[in-house]
Formats: sequence, C-alpha cells, structure tokens
Amino acid sequence: MSAPKEVDPVLEVTNLNVHYDTGHGPAKAVNDVSISLKPGERLGLIGESGSGKTTMATALMRLTRPPGRIASGSVMLDGKDIMAMSARELRETRLRDIALIPQGAMSSLNPVMRLEEQIIDAIVAHTSGMKRAALNARVEELLTNVGLAAEVARRFPHELSGGMKQRAAMAIATSLSPKVIVADEPTSALDVVVQRQVMQTLGRLQDGLGAAVVLIGHDMGLVAQFADRVGVMYAGKIVEIGPVRQMIEAPRHPYTRLLVDSLPGIKVKQALIGIPGLPPPLVNLPPGCSFSPRCPFAFERCKNEVPQPQEVGDRQQAACHLYPEHSALPPMPVGPNDTEAQP
Repeated sequence: MSAPKEVDPVLEVTNLNVHYDTGHGPAKAVNDVSISLKPGERLGLIGESGSGKTTMATALMRLTRPPGRIASGSVMLDGKDIMAMSARELRETRLRDIALIPQGAMSSLNPVMRLEEQIIDAIVAHTSGMKRAALNARVEELLTNVGLAAEVARRFPHELSGGMKQRAAMAIATSLSPKVIVADEPTSALDVVVQRQVMQTLGRLQDGLGAAVVLIGHDMGLVAQFADRVGVMYAGKIVEIGPVRQMIEAPRHPYTRLLVDSLPGIKVKQALIGIPGLPPPLVNLPPGCSFSPRCPFAFERCKNEVPQPQEVGDRQQAACHLYPEHSALPPMPVGPNDTEAQP
C-alpha cells in the first residue's frame, strides 16, 4: 500500500512581524511568528491580553491600520502571498478565500441595513449575474446553516441577541465558502451556554466547508475543546505550539503550564492561582526571554539569551532554555515567593 499523499498547507505564515509606531519606538506586537495550516485543520491561538493575538488576526487579512504596520514576513494563502497583492486582488481574496469572524459582531454589522442586504452585498461584491431570487435563497440557506430562522433576514442588527449577531457574522463570513476562516474571539461577551452553541455552529460550518480555522481566544478550555493544535502567544511570540491534548496534559513551556494551571477543575477542589506579574511593554522588551521576569524556572541564561523554538515532543515545539537538557518541565516551586528556581 502506498503512503498517503502529503497535503500542502493552505495557509503558511513565515517570519511575520507587525509593529505599532510610538514616540518611544516600535511596539513589536507580532514578533517573528511562523505557523502553517492544512485544509480542514483547526489552530487555536491563546494568551493574555496584549500578547498579539488580534494583531495576528488582522495581519492575516492584511487589515493592519496605522499606527500599526506589517514590518516584514509573508502570508501565503494557497500559494499566493497576501502581502504582495494589489488592492484589487485583496478585495477579491477577502471573504472568497479567507474570511474574518470579528470579535464584536455588533460593531461589524451595519446598524441601518437589514441583515439580508448585508449578506447580499457581500455576495454581489464577488459574484456577478445572480438573480434576486437566487440571492434570497442563498441568504435563507446561510441563515439556516448557522441556526437562524429565515425571517431573521428582515431584521436589523439591534433586533438580534448577542448570540444571533455572532451567528449572523458567521453567515456572512462563510457566504462564499472560504478556504481559511479567522475567528477573533467569536464568543467574547457571550454567556457560557451561548458560547458553546456558537462554537458548535462554527465547527459544523468548518466541517461542511473543509476550511482551515484560526481561532483566537483567551479561554484555554474553550479553545482546547475546538482546536486540533494550540499555539500559545506571549509578548508577540509563539512560545509553544503542539497538538491540543499534549499541550493540556504535558505542556513544555512554563507559561503554558501556568495558563493550564489557572483553569478551574471539576475533579479536585483547589484555589485558583493566577500568573504573577504583568506582561512586559512591547516597546521595551526585557533582554533574553520575555517571560523570564515572571517565570518560576528562570536562570541566568534566560535573562541574556532569547530562546529559539525547538522540538520538545511529537509535533510539539517550545521556545525555552530548559530544553534539550530536560525532557519535561520540573515540578513547580512550592513557595509563593519562589520566582527563581534553578532548573
């Protein structure tokens, strides 16, 4: 029997850098990030606020606006570099080949247009010659796919609940069957029941399209239930990436471990422990590893040398100086003030 054919990535990001210009110099919001996704794959990106997740999402769509700028790097979408496209090529590519589900559906929907007109506008901008009856039928199909009744098409955004608005945004994002969907915290500000419903809807849509998904989120548990792989961002960098089960059960970067440990459990009652300290200012990153001031395992090398990503497990990479000397993270220090333990 012949080996299965290797599938080429549909999205390949290489050495992407996004800076925000300030009076004190550039803030490196996305710092030399490289990722790849194959068709149908689900990648979750998590991290604290300010880690670069949303900046990453907008850069993938080439929607970065001043004072932000894409300083360098490439974003290859099905073999075509988004960074090298003309304005016309970008308009044709967005929504058709790569689509964004925004964080705030209310602010992305036009408040003075009925939902059907917004969906039709998106379709007509990329497809010519469709009759009104066909467009109406497509609108009804899209709304049904996201669990909304056909009559919702005649409503204005303010007449919809938060969950309904998010589903409407999904309907628009999937209207042209894109190859890649970028979902920027699609469950933000929704209650836990609606969060689950929205994520189930996104999963069903993605399976039907065979699209790759980049899911941006704060909630490690929510992302872990959806994604195949998880990338952990800190201070603009991906510090660890790997299959979701390994990232939860055997994280190799201290920051990932602390994120996992901050999740409430249902088996053992224990106090919730936050990550001490604050993320560094992106305009003035500390020397060496950016996480070293908060890391319980930091040692002298961490303060002077930037760690590079390295293989630490099966399809798992981490940027940490503990490797390759260690095969796993050491036990966490017991003392609450023990913030510097020799490895």
